Amino acid sequence: MVKNIKLKIAYDGTGYHGWQTQPGKNTIQGTIEEAIYTVMKEMKQKINLTVSGRTDSGVHALGQIANFISDTNIPQDKIKIALNANLPNDIRILESEIVPMEFNSRFDAHDKTYMYQIYNDRVLSPFYSRYSCFVPSRLDFDKMEESLKCIIGSHDFKGFMATGSDVKTTVRTIYEAKLIYERPIIKLYITGSGFLYNMVRIIAGTLIDIGKGIKGSECMEEAIKTKDRTALGQTAVSRGLFLISVNYKKMLDM
Repeated sequence: MVKNIKLKIAYDGTGYHGWQTQPGKNTIQGTIEEAIYTVMKEMKQKINLTVSGRTDSGVHALGQIANFISDTNIPQDKIKIALNANLPNDIRILESEIVPMEFNSRFDAHDKTYMYQIYNDRVLSPFYSRYSCFVPSRLDFDKMEESLKCIIGSHDFKGFMATGSDVKTTVRTIYEAKLIYERPIIKLYITGSGFLYNMVRIIAGTLIDIGKGIKGSECMEEAIKTKDRTALGQTAVSRGLFLISVNYKKMLDM
């Protein structure tokens, strides 16, 4: 019997060229699809893994969600065990479950939460070198926190998008955005209906520039009004970014 299998995935993106399969490049998607094919050889067909959203090169995930169609007889809780036995240690399937056939990990996502880590100290810990943006200069946390308030709600975030995207609309809703200071680490948590290309990294980079005094605390509000990318600061490095979770409210009604 054909089943729709949902996966919750964690990965260290350091050694990969992002999520999406690319010819001749090591990717998260390609690695997982190869493991699925190895475990479910009886399918004798190409595996197409649908994902909640692609992550860029170097970006990590604690709760990425993907799904695929299979005719396998492996019990749902055993699928993650079989896949993990065929995956490298920097990719883990945390959960595997059978869901309704109509479930789509991309189009049914209600909101996503990202975290960005800034390591703010004079010396970078070797344990955070792959998982944070290192900023040795002093940052004004209060100004960073204050400037973040304006992005809450539904806005046209065109100015918060890197070039190279062909989205139909640049309007997104941000439900929550907060900074937490766990010395020496500043963590940005942001939850929204969706995010534009490099949007979270642009927000994080702008916060860093505001904290340094390079940008004024009003620059994000200005970028919302003018839709001008140049009003904002740098695009922060990818290694500090984590996809924390994806929420599916529709799943409750299925």
